[in-house]
Amino acid sequence: MGRRAKGFGAVTLSIIFFLIGVIAGFGVITYVKLPLTDSVTSSEEVYYYKDGALLESGSVELADADISIHFLELGNKYTGDCTYIKTKDADILIDCGSKTSSISTVSNYLNNYVTDGILEYVIVTHAHQDHYAGFATSTKIQSIFDLYECKNIIDFGNSSNQKDTATTYKNYLRERQDEIDAGAMHYTAIDCIENERVFTLDAEKNISFKVLNNEYNKYDRNDASTNAFKADTENDYSVCTLFTYGTHNYLFTGDLEEEGEHKLIANNALPRVDLYKAGHHGSKTSSSAELMRVIQPKTVCVCCCAGSSEYTKTNANQFPTQKFIDNVSIYTDKIYVTTLCVDYDKDLFESLNGNIVFLSKNDTYEIKCSNNDTILKETAWFKANRTWNGI
Repeated sequence: MGRRAKGFGAVTLSIIFFLIGVIAGFGVITYVKLPLTDSVTSSEEVYYYKDGALLESGSVELADADISIHFLELGNKYTGDCTYIKTKDADILIDCGSKTSSISTVSNYLNNYVTDGILEYVIVTHAHQDHYAGFATSTKIQSIFDLYECKNIIDFGNSSNQKDTATTYKNYLRERQDEIDAGAMHYTAIDCIENERVFTLDAEKNISFKVLNNEYNKYDRNDASTNAFKADTENDYSVCTLFTYGTHNYLFTGDLEEEGEHKLIANNALPRVDLYKAGHHGSKTSSSAELMRVIQPKTVCVCCCAGSSEYTKTNANQFPTQKFIDNVSIYTDKIYVTTLCVDYDKDLFESLNGNIVFLSKNDTYEIKCSNNDTILKETAWFKANRTWNGI
């Protein structure tokens, strides 16, 4: 009897030690995988690789520009959008992709210019990670909403493809609500459209923006009467904005695709534009011939990792696609691209143009890039992978 008790005690002790080891091991794994603090920090402005070495990409001097528009690199091999716009009195951020790990890269860049910690406007175009990951973090990581005071939030308002229980979407709704509770004004695209809101950024310089009607913004999955406006793709719910500076126009369409662009043309008197952010990263489904005929852009900036196999192995369909180039090149050869994929499988990438900055004052503008100012058709990547059939 005593021997059985001793044996039982030994087995029990072994089990206890095993459980302690498992728990401790789990603790180590958790400690390694989770952030050690709630803060997102970075000691360097590192945006890209070249020849295996990390390079720094400094901020661009804005001189005395009345408006500057910045297309940001996101510090990784993934395609995503993040556009920062600055006027004398306002800081605006359109989207923040591509991953939550991009937040420190974006915030380091913004902090060169957002000196008061306030973003007057945040525009979130649609519910895809490569556009809103920076606003949709877990409670353990600070989002853009946590890092900056946001005065006004303008977003897609609804989604047909995202479930309320989906982690990223749920995170976004929570983070947005926290910012609203802290005092931010919230507008959906349809609210801006129906109330014909025009947001003034600089009254003296006549700088403003408005949300354009692409019709699909009317869809509300909680209201069956709006089902006629349900899009086939989440991209067509993108919040589209037109910024105006005097007689000059700058168009941003998120990931709007061809059907959405058709609606955009039908529902708005679109002008010719000085600057166009390439729709859907320069995909073959956006920047349609129809839209290009209307807006006839002078300068086009593409937020993508050129030649990346993230979405497809087919070269012609990798961003920026041949079809996109064919549609745009009829009107301009001033096409700039943020990042180049060197080897997707080996996690190698580098700047193409780098952070692209469009600076405008009165009737003049210029492009300044953190890496180089070479237009796309003159790059080695283009010459090896695409054909120029334009002007």
